[in-house]
Amino acid sequence: MAEHDGFIEGQRAQWSNVAPAWEKWDELLDACFAFVNYRLVGDARIRRGASVLDLGSGTGYPALLAASAVTPGGSVVGVDLSDQMLEVARRKAEDLKLDNIEFVASDVTKLDFADETFNAVLSRFCLMFLPDVPAVLAEIARVLKPGGYLSCAVWSSIDKNPFITLPIKVLSEYVEVPKPDPDAPGIFRLAQEGDLAAMAEGTGLRCVTEEEMGATSLYESEEQYFENLYDLAAPLRPLFD
Repeated sequence: MAEHDGFIEGQRAQWSNVAPAWEKWDELLDACFAFVNYRLVGDARIRRGASVLDLGSGTGYPALLAASAVTPGGSVVGVDLSDQMLEVARRKAEDLKLDNIEFVASDVTKLDFADETFNAVLSRFCLMFLPDVPAVLAEIARVLKPGGYLSCAVWSSIDKNPFITLPIKVLSEYVEVPKPDPDAPGIFRLAQEGDLAAMAEGTGLRCVTEEEMGATSLYESEEQYFENLYDLAAPLRPLFD
């Protein structure tokens, strides 16, 4: 328990430290990942009046999109470790005049909700950072209503993500870059085809499917790209420093 709590607190501090940078790059991020948000909300069959849980909400998406989709009559709860990240999300919700969404700073591995509470659960780029993914999936299955949907996105393998491999290659010319443990929490924890699906099926979730998606991110210059990566990628920042 102490080891788990220590890990979670480390994650909380890590992401809280980069919260101002996520707000700084907010417009670019929303543009880059809009297609993911719409796909997650669509695949979860989110409709008016639905109750939705978003795990790892960060600065707001896809929870904010879900809140628009369930209006009128529906509600969304967004959960994230970092209250600093969620402060950005709350400001966005206010700007969008969304009054059916609540953001809660909490450990997503311990869902404080009754059984069969939500019609849908969303998670964008969160599950791979968690210490016990099957346990979280079991909790998701518990809080989903019968017939509910889980829709989530994780990063694919490192060879398919030059956005990450390029800076690591450059860094390796100057510092020793440790090879990531494929079984440890991290960006590519669930990158192999079938990994997440097998875990989900093992927790009782049914009709599990997965699909690989790709996109291109555009930057004004090399400097903007590296500045963006340094500012946002909490797990990689120690290597840059």
